[in-house]
Amino acid sequence: MFGSIFKSTDSVAISPLGLAAALGVAFALGLLVSAVYMKTHKTKSPSQSFAMTLVLLPAIIAVIIVLVGSNVARAFSLAGAFSIIRFRSTPGDPKDITYVLFSMAVGLAAGMGFLLYAVVVGVALCAVALLLELFKFGKSRGTEKLLKITIPENLDYQNAFDGVLQKYTLSNTLLRVKTADLGSLFELNYSVVTRDGLSEKDFLDELRCRNGNLNITLVLDARENPEF
Repeated sequence: MFGSIFKSTDSVAISPLGLAAALGVAFALGLLVSAVYMKTHKTKSPSQSFAMTLVLLPAIIAVIIVLVGSNVARAFSLAGAFSIIRFRSTPGDPKDITYVLFSMAVGLAAGMGFLLYAVVVGVALCAVALLLELFKFGKSRGTEKLLKITIPENLDYQNAFDGVLQKYTLSNTLLRVKTADLGSLFELNYSVVTRDGLSEKDFLDELRCRNGNLNITLVLDARENPEF
């Protein structure tokens, strides 16, 4: 079955050496993909369970492909078995989904016996992912944040902070205005994209000078806190 690394699985018989080679390549590429995922993850603490899944998934796919081979009956039986499985998880970002497909692809190639192709494709795509992360491809020039400013009722909020917001943000949108303390105060909720490299403390200090040193809240990651 694995007489040549460029021949696919055609026989029902499973060679122990071929199976060991497929598993070894699949595990090695799974470790590589998982390491690249952790390196390019958007946060400093990537998901351990997802990283472990990326290590194991190529080997699992490789074993499935080796066992099924070219047997159509096995393939249909496998499809029926997998149809009873339900995956329940929160939606991930597109990058996570891409890494899952990446792991499945190298596992499929290893299981079919295309070991050299699996290694070349796996290493090449990992190198591309690292280069894209190195050059910050597609990254925004700013960071989306949420801003809440408390102001006295006699302050005209529509124009009071225009100068400060234009100086420190790339864009800003007033999302909500509500009263507080029996109408003596207003709370303004903004969605802002702050400029990279500018001091957040200076930003807040200039806002405090405009709102009479009342409460100001700046949520550093708008995706983690969609509402105040």
